[in-house]
Amino acid sequence: MAHVRIKENESPEVAMRRFKRSVEKEGTMTEVRKRQYYEKPSSLRQQQIKAAIKRRKKREQRDK
Repeated sequence: MAHVRIKENESPEVAMRRFKRSVEKEGTMTEVRKRQYYEKPSSLRQQQIKAAIKRRKKREQRDK
Protein backbone atom coordinates (compact mmCIF):
# COMPACT_ATOMS: atom_id res chain seq x y z
CA MET A 1 0.00 0.00 0.00
CA ALA A 2 1.31 3.43 -0.91
CA HIS A 3 1.94 5.83 1.94
CA VAL A 4 2.84 9.50 1.70
CA ARG A 5 3.68 11.63 4.69
CA ILE A 6 2.90 15.29 4.25
CA LYS A 7 5.96 17.40 4.91
CA GLU A 8 5.93 20.70 6.74
CA ASN A 9 4.53 23.55 4.65
CA GLU A 10 3.73 21.17 1.79
CA SER A 11 0.63 21.84 -0.23
CA PRO A 12 -1.94 19.04 -0.54
CA GLU A 13 -1.61 19.16 -4.34
CA VAL A 14 2.08 18.29 -4.18
CA ALA A 15 1.41 15.48 -1.69
CA MET A 16 -1.35 14.14 -3.94
CA ARG A 17 1.02 14.16 -6.92
CA ARG A 18 3.61 12.22 -4.91
CA PHE A 19 0.94 9.74 -3.84
CA LYS A 20 -0.26 9.21 -7.41
CA ARG A 21 3.32 8.69 -8.56
CA SER A 22 3.97 6.11 -5.84
CA VAL A 23 0.74 4.26 -6.66
CA GLU A 24 1.69 4.14 -10.33
CA LYS A 25 5.20 2.99 -9.49
CA GLU A 26 3.83 0.11 -7.36
CA GLY A 27 1.46 -0.93 -10.14
CA THR A 28 -1.57 -0.89 -7.85
CA MET A 29 -4.01 0.48 -10.41
CA THR A 30 -2.98 -1.95 -13.13
CA GLU A 31 -3.45 -4.79 -10.65
CA VAL A 32 -6.91 -3.50 -9.73
CA ARG A 33 -7.93 -3.27 -13.38
CA LYS A 34 -6.58 -6.75 -14.04
CA ARG A 35 -8.52 -8.23 -11.13
CA GLN A 36 -11.73 -6.31 -11.79
CA TYR A 37 -13.26 -9.26 -13.64
CA TYR A 38 -12.52 -12.94 -13.32
CA GLU A 39 -10.84 -14.51 -16.31
CA LYS A 40 -10.59 -18.21 -16.80
CA PRO A 41 -7.05 -19.61 -16.76
CA SER A 42 -7.52 -20.93 -20.30
CA SER A 43 -8.39 -17.47 -21.62
CA LEU A 44 -5.36 -16.00 -19.83
CA ARG A 45 -3.12 -18.57 -21.53
CA GLN A 46 -4.69 -17.73 -24.89
CA GLN A 47 -3.96 -14.04 -24.34
CA GLN A 48 -0.36 -14.81 -23.43
CA ILE A 49 0.07 -16.98 -26.53
CA LYS A 50 -1.38 -14.25 -28.77
CA ALA A 51 0.89 -11.64 -27.18
CA ALA A 52 3.94 -13.86 -27.70
CA ILE A 53 3.04 -14.39 -31.36
CA LYS A 54 2.58 -10.67 -31.82
CA ARG A 55 5.96 -9.93 -30.18
CA ARG A 56 7.69 -12.53 -32.36
CA LYS A 57 6.16 -11.13 -35.57
CA LYS A 58 7.13 -7.61 -34.55
CA ARG A 59 10.71 -8.71 -33.80
CA GLU A 60 10.94 -10.54 -37.15
CA GLN A 61 9.68 -7.44 -39.00
CA ARG A 62 12.24 -5.30 -37.21
CA ASP A 63 15.11 -7.70 -37.96
CA LYS A 64 14.39 -7.83 -41.73
